[in-house]
Amino acid sequence: MPPIVQPFFDAETGTVSYVVYEARGSACAIIDSVLDYDPKSGHTSTTSADKLINFIQEQKLIVEWILETHAHADHLSAAPYIKNHLGGKIAIGQMITKVQRVFDDIFNLEDSFKFDGSQFDYLFHEDEEFHIGNLTAKALYVPGHTPADMAYHIGDAIFVGDTLFMPDAGTARCDFPGGDAHTMYQSVQKILSFPDTTRLFMCHDYPPNGRAPAWESTVAQQRTTNIHIRKDIDEDDFVAMRTARDKTLGMPTLILPAIQINIRAGNMPPADDNGVRYLKIPLNTLAS
Repeated sequence: MPPIVQPFFDAETGTVSYVVYEARGSACAIIDSVLDYDPKSGHTSTTSADKLINFIQEQKLIVEWILETHAHADHLSAAPYIKNHLGGKIAIGQMITKVQRVFDDIFNLEDSFKFDGSQFDYLFHEDEEFHIGNLTAKALYVPGHTPADMAYHIGDAIFVGDTLFMPDAGTARCDFPGGDAHTMYQSVQKILSFPDTTRLFMCHDYPPNGRAPAWESTVAQQRTTNIHIRKDIDEDDFVAMRTARDKTLGMPTLILPAIQINIRAGNMPPADDNGVRYLKIPLNTLAS
């Protein structure tokens, strides 16, 4: 049976989180949860995460996995908060270690920080199979947006993370540290090699032309109508477009707090000697 997919759209960050399960009372996985963050005050809140928790409790689901597709730059992960309330293992791809090293150069992380991914409960290898109760899943390695992006193939569905957007919005940027447009093209081709009817679930939607938010398409729809990478666009054309477009984009609003927290599996940095936790703002380091 195909998995049941329950989306939760966070309008503030354009992020779609998912609860994936077989039936009421079954095991489930949570994909790309959101911790609410106010950049003006530095306050966090759990409204978005509590919606997931309430749904899971209402459906009497058992959380086995709290999955991250990558270390997000546009929202903070609520994985530790959800784990504390519902259990489950926080997991990401094993190449998160490379991302941690890349951002050490930017944030000069504390001496005690471990660059082995041990902040997460589990690190997936490329094409590793795992189970969500009776559902069989596979972790697909799809770098390009970052060096560590994963997509999760569960039944007839793939949760594509930050690779594809809805067809009228195209693809994700590739200009973050460690990103690469050539690699992104190959990763998208990997996703689009699945059968036409495979359901594709986006991690984000930034609706163009005033349309309502959307997050589900199919392989066939993406192959034929994606404005950046449909079947008649070759790799060189894609890379030229993506490179030119990325030069026009500003940094995401939450990239500085989000990355520092998400490379720690959603945990906050250690407190200073006054008991307060701080985030760093590197000056004149990232592109404007």
